[in-house]
Amino acid sequence: MDKYKDFVALNVGTLAGRLSNLAILCDQIGSDPKTWRVKEVGDGNLNLVFIVEGSKGAAVVKQALPYVRLVGDSWPLPLKRSFFEYHALTRQSQRDPGMTPKIFSFDENQAIIVMEYLTPHVILRRAFIEGCEIPDLPDKLGHFLARTLFRGSDLCMDTKLRKADLALFADNVALCDITESLVFSDPYYEAKLNRHTSPQLDGIVAQLRADRDLKVAAQRLKHIFANMPETLIHGDLHTGSVMVTDNDVRVIDPEFAFYGPMAFDVGILLANFWMSYFSQRGHEGSRPRDSMRRYLLKTTVKIWNIFRAEFSKLWHSERTGILYQRQLFEDQNDALGSAQALDQFLNNIWVDMLGFAGVEIHRRVLGLAHNADFELIVDLDLRAACETKALKLGRYLAVNRAQIHSMAEINTLAERLETEIVT
Repeated sequence: MDKYKDFVALNVGTLAGRLSNLAILCDQIGSDPKTWRVKEVGDGNLNLVFIVEGSKGAAVVKQALPYVRLVGDSWPLPLKRSFFEYHALTRQSQRDPGMTPKIFSFDENQAIIVMEYLTPHVILRRAFIEGCEIPDLPDKLGHFLARTLFRGSDLCMDTKLRKADLALFADNVALCDITESLVFSDPYYEAKLNRHTSPQLDGIVAQLRADRDLKVAAQRLKHIFANMPETLIHGDLHTGSVMVTDNDVRVIDPEFAFYGPMAFDVGILLANFWMSYFSQRGHEGSRPRDSMRRYLLKTTVKIWNIFRAEFSKLWHSERTGILYQRQLFEDQNDALGSAQALDQFLNNIWVDMLGFAGVEIHRRVLGLAHNADFELIVDLDLRAACETKALKLGRYLAVNRAQIHSMAEINTLAERLETEIVT
């Protein structure tokens, strides 16, 4: 039987009546639904999102739709993605407490998650567009990456539990398919849903789509993405999936979660910092953003360094799974062997992370789902100039990932590209 056969989409007018019998929601915002104030705020590509306020407080109600909201009902999408989001959030909250919104309720049949209303938080992407520097950001995100990726893997988890979890998330097929197509394939040919700033980018788009080395690199990365179930990954960890204040950072929206390569989350996140870097020229107006650009590049370095340090710490303190067992190394007084294995493991993440970052940049400029970082630049010539620099960095990262040895090398190239005059 189809458990979703009675699904009905919420709207501002019906939400209070439909959810008024939900005790935990009434406890959170107030028991009289007549006093609830409901506002639809979803600006993403897939879902409905409402803020519900009452006499006692507020909550967020998120409901999946049976299609891609960005496109419409011509692109159906399973409602079960809310099931994967709920389960991913519960696991992330256990693996790095305090980094995700609290979950109050989950209704699988109606694909509804009721969760904490994060306020006065703003979407990180919006903060970057406005030129805001968030001091605690690299520390929080670096630790989140290390803790969630390590603790969801065979390095740490009981193998029986991990394999059961792998089977659970393996059913998130539709959202994996979106990633496999929109990230790794569509940007590199004239796919139906692609779009780019035209005609300004037509020349470089043609070059990239004729670039054999780039296309082979992208397909190798797709191969890794589809065939390396290392750990439970967020699957869509960009700056639109992070909410911040000056002293708090939360990660949201893991509906793309599945068991994939550790490097994917790291690469996608850092790519969005580099895209923000190149977009700053389009948002600065009469006030130069040299400080913001320096902050963004420094933050990429700090996130990677904190990720490495925390991952290494967990390697030595929580490596209780079936991989690189202590019995083979530390228990035989072979600390150097353990260190060698760790170094090799992190190097593999580094190389793949760079490649994933490269293709993420390309898909956000050439594919279906673009970033507001660039899209909000009204001057199309200026927007295209910013995007061109990002595309060049993306190509370099994807094709040369095995020969890049430091964040300093990447950021030096980014700085050099930023000074280029694009004609």
